[in-house]
Amino acid sequence: MADFAVTFARSARKELEALGAARVNRIFPKIEALGKEPRPSGCRKLEGEKFLWRIRIGDYRVIYAIYDDERRVDIIAVCHRSKAYK
Repeated sequence: MADFAVTFARSARKELEALGAARVNRIFPKIEALGKEPRPSGCRKLEGEKFLWRIRIGDYRVIYAIYDDERRVDIIAVCHRSKAYK
């Protein structure tokens, strides 16, 4: 089975770049892994949303959409949990 392409919304890329090297080094490998397994253990589907899911990485959340028919994972947001669901 082919891998999923991982794309970033411009805002998500800016959020990730603003975090600093230590956090990016912890978060980015998990984002890359979504290309192989878009629904890893511990991920959650966001209620009321057709395509949106989230993974937890410490106090940070990665919110993303899975498009199975296009084999694509679109990263929507990378933010602290206090700002993730507003």
